[in-house]
Amino acid sequence: MDFLRPASWEEALAAKAEHPTAVPIAGGTDVMVEINFDHRRPEYLLDLNRIELLREYEVGEENVRLGASVPYTRIMENLRAELPGLALASHTVASPQIRNRGGVGGNLGTASPAGDAHPALLAAGAEVEVESVRGSRFIPIDAFYTGVKRNALEPDELIKTVHIKKADGPQQYSKVGTRNAMVIAVCAFGLALHPETRTVRTGIGSAAPTPIRAKEAEAFLNAALEEGGFWDSGKIITPSIAKQFADLCSGAANPIDDVRGTAKYRRHAVGIMARRQLGWTWEQYRGTGRSLEGAA
Repeated sequence: MDFLRPASWEEALAAKAEHPTAVPIAGGTDVMVEINFDHRRPEYLLDLNRIELLREYEVGEENVRLGASVPYTRIMENLRAELPGLALASHTVASPQIRNRGGVGGNLGTASPAGDAHPALLAAGAEVEVESVRGSRFIPIDAFYTGVKRNALEPDELIKTVHIKKADGPQQYSKVGTRNAMVIAVCAFGLALHPETRTVRTGIGSAAPTPIRAKEAEAFLNAALEEGGFWDSGKIITPSIAKQFADLCSGAANPIDDVRGTAKYRRHAVGIMARRQLGWTWEQYRGTGRSLEGAA
């Protein structure tokens, strides 16, 4: 196994172009597990830890530009107001040591359906900026996951930045695990209210071959909130609407039975998380003058 250690982003792109099978490594959260258990033995490892721009973020007027290697700890500490859903997801990642090293780019690169960041990114409507020596392109988060642990990256491309719109409404995230820390999600769910567009987005993790949105549930809730005048009045969402939303979220899941949980349990848990998060986010929306204050 050869170890490539570029000193700049340009050198990294050149190395990836020359060695398309090279596996990028930054935090190493997923890659080192696969190597240590001999599940993967890449010919080349491409160390990105010297690339400073991958550890930088920028808060703009409307969006956050999040470098692929910005550690989860910095997201929790510095971006809680702008990216509340992702900050909550970051809290559930492994241990403090791993949160100090791991970043969103690793989750995206691995594309595991159980990655903790995916539901929050889906709910927020993120875009992934990837680059190669041929140029850069933006991939909507909905189009990024193409199969079990497969993504839309070309062999010579690297993940550079994740672009996420600053939250304009409350967001929530939760996951079910067999213990409180150092655990892979049995299932996970993220929800984001977008009052500016009067829409709701969801994200489901570890309950389908890829991270997914519950689009039918979103369409139902968007229509119910609009037709019922909920956005303007801020009145309490009726139990029947909440139940239908939860049932549709549960129905969107396509899980399997494995050592961490059964498919039946995962569907049930997704519905429970969806109903609870709808209640939490809507109470935040109603109770703060229908603003973001205190959302996280």
